[in-house]
Amino acid sequence: MPRRSRMRRVSAGKRLELTARDLEIFKLLIRYRYLRSTYLHPFVGGASETRFKERLGDLFHEGFLDRPLQQWEFANARCRPAVHEIGRGGMNALRACGMVFDGGRAAVGPQRQFLHALMACEALASIELAARSGGAMRFIPWPEIVSRMPDASQRSTALFRLPVPSGGYVVPDGVFGLEYRTGEAKSHRFFALEADRGTMPIARTKPGQTSYLSKLAAYGEVVGHQVHKTYWGVPNLIVLTLTLSAARMSEIVAKFGEGSPAFLFKVVEEGSLTKPTPELLRASWQRAGHIPFCIAESS
Repeated sequence: MPRRSRMRRVSAGKRLELTARDLEIFKLLIRYRYLRSTYLHPFVGGASETRFKERLGDLFHEGFLDRPLQQWEFANARCRPAVHEIGRGGMNALRACGMVFDGGRAAVGPQRQFLHALMACEALASIELAARSGGAMRFIPWPEIVSRMPDASQRSTALFRLPVPSGGYVVPDGVFGLEYRTGEAKSHRFFALEADRGTMPIARTKPGQTSYLSKLAAYGEVVGHQVHKTYWGVPNLIVLTLTLSAARMSEIVAKFGEGSPAFLFKVVEEGSLTKPTPELLRASWQRAGHIPFCIAESS
């Protein structure tokens, strides 16, 4: 049988008997809009990674999964694991199981730019996978946070938006929590993730113009006035900036100055997120004017 294209769907017309693992894949792609096989396999398991990729191929060619066309626009795309999102067949299968899509299940905020959204998905998935192997730690996904929000917030059509006291709002690229367990005691932290691809100027000379520092200042108002507590119902909020350039991170940190310890910064190399990156959880993040901090540590 000739090898099928990774980029173009070619149905063999065969009927697939969906398994429990297939349904878990579909659910993951509701929560994480985009994931590669290198993430899906650690999440759902299976003895053979090769057979798993073949199954993803079957699910793609028969319409249960999609492979976003934007990924093929880049020169190195064919050398990397394919990015998947849920297809019409997968959505129909979940509906048949009684799953209701209420708009509050996605792990990442609304993003029109493909690479930006993909970076956020892979960063969050890396942290969740690392937390699963951490023993005394539990990853708190966005749907769980939504389920515990105040009633007024749950009725909002823009759950990711946090109103800024001086006006406007901020929309994180991703939101999650971590639960730390020490014996019978539990503590929690909650995080807003910003996946910075360097497309926004760090600073602007004219007031009111969009810049990364103005975004951080808006988060500063949110944290200072505890908007996250009244709007999302979470007791604390740490803002994570993940960027692709060490030089850019250094400039942001330097211009941010003696900032709040609730703002953390880290660099990840372009392309390294094509597979899970546990260092996002286990290695320290930089802070402006404060010692580095590892989010895996409970104190």
